[in-house]
Amino acid sequence: MKRLGLLLSIFLLAGAVEPAKAQGFPQPPQISPHQFALMAWGDSPSDPKQLDWMRQAGLNISGFCSPADLNKVKAADLSCFVSDPRVNGYDWAKMPDKGQVLKNVTAAAQELQNHPAALGFFLRDEPGAPLMPGLGEVVSAVRHAAPGAWSYINLFPNYATESQLGTPTYDAYVRKFIDEVHPSFFSYDNYSLIDGKMTERYYTNLATVRRLSLKAGIPFWNVVLGDTLFNYMEPSYATFRLQAYSTMAYGGRGICYYQYFASPHGNYRLAAVDQFGNRTPTWGKMQLINNQIRELAPWLARLRSTGVYHSDPVPEGEKPMSESRLVKDVVAHNHLKPSTPAPYLIGEFMDSDGHPFLMIVNKDLGNSISFAIHLKQENKHLYQISPYDGKEQLFQGEMMWLSPGAGALFEIK
Repeated sequence: MKRLGLLLSIFLLAGAVEPAKAQGFPQPPQISPHQFALMAWGDSPSDPKQLDWMRQAGLNISGFCSPADLNKVKAADLSCFVSDPRVNGYDWAKMPDKGQVLKNVTAAAQELQNHPAALGFFLRDEPGAPLMPGLGEVVSAVRHAAPGAWSYINLFPNYATESQLGTPTYDAYVRKFIDEVHPSFFSYDNYSLIDGKMTERYYTNLATVRRLSLKAGIPFWNVVLGDTLFNYMEPSYATFRLQAYSTMAYGGRGICYYQYFASPHGNYRLAAVDQFGNRTPTWGKMQLINNQIRELAPWLARLRSTGVYHSDPVPEGEKPMSESRLVKDVVAHNHLKPSTPAPYLIGEFMDSDGHPFLMIVNKDLGNSISFAIHLKQENKHLYQISPYDGKEQLFQGEMMWLSPGAGALFEIK
């Protein structure tokens, strides 16, 4: 019986090894939020098991944490934005004396003692333009008290009303934020998965933040649907792929999932972790796309967005494929619906040495497409960067297929 118990213990311990390691599959690299942010949008948990599940899901930011939980976040190899009323507990339209603000922020920063899990501080979600001077004051105080720390502020989407924005246009709203707050990066949300497709406003929003982030020289993060609520589509492999790959194709440097934990109010459902604290099938979908991003992130960190182009019909304000600098044409097919054009977009990039890259994204959430890309320089070839091991390989054969919502990154050489 003792021998049987020993064998059983060995078997159980072997089963506890993470499956990928046990089978010898490649492990996605650990990436810093400074390379590419993968964040659970919302309050960070205190439970070590939940934090470890976040790590296994491929996230590198657990959300908005209490200072008391920093050691637990660090133990899970994660980071977080600290939520502290001395930093974010203000009436942003009626700020106290600047000296008092700096004193408050300095005290909060000193208590962190440069904790390795603390990326910085959470300040505010979806501020209107009248609140931006106050936010800018605190961002400046954080920069003074804790050089290198980030201040997290999330902006409205482009379908917010004029009264919510506090400016006549969305463009003016984002510009005002950049000019008055002077952020190190900026984040915004856009939930546009409706009735089986991604609506045009999603790409228009990406275009605005891309243009203004390039002009300001700061990265942007996209807050996307990680669960469902109201009348939005339920999460699938396709919805995760399209939101992630389109963000990368536009040059984004962060994906934040709203939400990782299902809210106990309203009709929130199919988050990665449900209202009882259990993992759902969505968790595996999130893990898969995060692992792909982690393989591509070291490449993307070297690249600068130079253009984005769409197949017909082109979203309002976007550019058609005829204006591409690198691509002569794309032949894309939906073989199940041969009379229906296959929708796609292409993001173009350049590295610091002037080498060109591009990413194609299948915008169809319901169908795979096959494609061939013809370059303007006929003596050049496409080399795909694998989302499974990060290695380059000559583009050929069955690599010409894209699943619904999927993308592919290429170097041209």
